[in-house]
Amino acid sequence: MNILLLGSGGREHALAWKLAQSPSLTKLYAAPGNPGIAEEAECVALDVTDHAAVIAFCADKAIDLVVVGPEAPLVDGLSDSLRAAGVPVFGPSQAAAQLEGSKGFTKDLCARAGIPTAGYVRTASLADARAALARFQPPYVLKADGLAAGKGVVIAETLPEAEAALADMFGGGFGAAGAEVVIEEFMHGEEASFFALTDGTAIVPFGSAQDHKRVGDGDVGPNTGGMGAYSPAPVLTPELQARVMAEIIEPTVRTMRADGNPYSGVLFAGLMLTAEGPKLIEYNARFGDPECQVLMMRLESDLAEIMLACAKGELGGVEVQLRPETALTVVMAAKGYPGTPEKGGRIDLSGVEPGGAKVFHAGTALKDGALVASGGRVLNVTAMALSVTEAQARAYAAVDQIDFPTGFCRRDIGWREVAREAAGERAHQN
Repeated sequence: MNILLLGSGGREHALAWKLAQSPSLTKLYAAPGNPGIAEEAECVALDVTDHAAVIAFCADKAIDLVVVGPEAPLVDGLSDSLRAAGVPVFGPSQAAAQLEGSKGFTKDLCARAGIPTAGYVRTASLADARAALARFQPPYVLKADGLAAGKGVVIAETLPEAEAALADMFGGGFGAAGAEVVIEEFMHGEEASFFALTDGTAIVPFGSAQDHKRVGDGDVGPNTGGMGAYSPAPVLTPELQARVMAEIIEPTVRTMRADGNPYSGVLFAGLMLTAEGPKLIEYNARFGDPECQVLMMRLESDLAEIMLACAKGELGGVEVQLRPETALTVVMAAKGYPGTPEKGGRIDLSGVEPGGAKVFHAGTALKDGALVASGGRVLNVTAMALSVTEAQARAYAAVDQIDFPTGFCRRDIGWREVAREAAGERAHQN
């Protein structure tokens, strides 16, 4: 089949890499792609906001499946335009993508469906938001309602910090995303991510992961789009995964279908594992970044066939096979991230030993024949091993082989599980 993949980040490079391995693939196009994706696909210039142009390209190239990588085209309704033109697409409709596009939409759905999540208030003005703070205890969780590139969440330790953050949100600090703000109770526990595929009726689990949002070692500093991840997340035990399916994923899919907005695509649940059990933090309407990278490393099944079955409403009976080993990815970012990143820094990957790790391109470009940084998150250095500890060691060994003077990374990705593995080893020895 001919496939068009939309996107240009590390997530899309991982998807391209896995789609290129499909026996059923005839031709893979990517728009706009990046230098890493160009090794797997033919990169083309397409404006994804121009729905007619995307549809015309699909007709010209006899595209059998469109895979939408990032969230913005989904919230913009590109999937609806493609489906109306008869093009199968992996990704939810505009109405269903509200699960990511609007924090308030998701919180209201949880309230209706009895899905466990944090208590909350939706606010549409700075005055209402400030008044609502009195209903919560610090730390305060403040979320811009709309899309904010993974950076629209502020955890304020004090009331003055919360009031300043609200003023920033309603003052345009997050653009249109901050027109409404959701204030939530702070949940205590450990975060983990769970993924499932659904065609609106059938649901297939797609594994777990654990991300690292803070920019600095030890989980300090501002939130980012993600500085690294590993999969599976052992803290999300089979018993807890069964609860997540029964108490969170399945009620969501049922409710969306009952509301007339059936959800088709990947459902990415950000979870807090509390003393009362798993609770939903938020949904994403696409594969996570960098969670997608570690999931694709573990995936043994034919991704193209799975996505096509999902797009056609034929997911029932499909099984997803994941390797039992651990995959761990380290994000190398440009200095200044998550603020203004330093672009243009040269990158030399020639020192990375073949077979040691897979380097996915997230924010790279070619300038005068040289690879340079073109975004905040630049590379995803990903390794596989039997344990998190070993996968971490392999990933950082590869990081140290990369010449990227204007880049940086966290040095502790997977630290919680590394500590647990060390404790288990000590207990075993005793």
